[in-house]
Amino acid sequence: MSSFLFFDLKMKGSWKIINEDQVPLRCWWANPLKESQHVALILPEIFGVNFWVRSVVDRLADRGIPSLAMPLFARTAPELNLGYSEDDLIEGRRHKDLTTTEQILNDTSAAIRWLQQQIDQPEITVVGFCFGGHAALLAATHPEVSSTFNFYGAGVNNGRPGGGPPSLELLPTVSGRLTCLCGSIDPLIPAPDRIAIKTALETQDPDGKRLRYVEIDGADHGFMCEARNSFNADASALGWRLLLEGLNTN
Repeated sequence: MSSFLFFDLKMKGSWKIINEDQVPLRCWWANPLKESQHVALILPEIFGVNFWVRSVVDRLADRGIPSLAMPLFARTAPELNLGYSEDDLIEGRRHKDLTTTEQILNDTSAAIRWLQQQIDQPEITVVGFCFGGHAALLAATHPEVSSTFNFYGAGVNNGRPGGGPPSLELLPTVSGRLTCLCGSIDPLIPAPDRIAIKTALETQDPDGKRLRYVEIDGADHGFMCEARNSFNADASALGWRLLLEGLNTN
């Protein structure tokens, strides 16, 4: 997918401070200024709104989709911008452990309100990776969200950020479409967890027309991210294809 190479991009986003709630959100925004009702809200990995997450925004904008990446740790690390070293992983997890479901829901709601001010009657797709994937499942409960893509969001069958019952128990409150993508060799989402996710989605939507589980053979955690050792070109290409198809059919 050469059109997604970083140096091929025509669009380039910029930082925006969103003040829709008590906590300012330092976000990355790219708007191609084309006729589009579709808009994407990107929820990052534990590494913050870093260069790779910003590239996702720019890539979608390059395809004509206005996109916003928002921080998940606005209270403890509002400008977090980490790489993918072991030290970065430790630092990101430290902030993840300080983040609650209520905070995620409040902040995604603020971002959604801001997007509604930028685009008239937008069709909002939430896209999350890693911890952002788990957060995307939470954000899918907002009635304004048309569709959600949860890329390898771990822990959804065991609990929720800040404590509480499994986030999967929120599926009855998800009104839009939801796609959960997992890799078959992801150590953070082992086989029993993948089975639990698949079963919960099928129980809530037996036909699989609205809630969908996709397991990619041979893919590890982080398979979408070119900057990670676990990047898988074939799995990433499939993930991008499904995401773009979803954005074009909302």
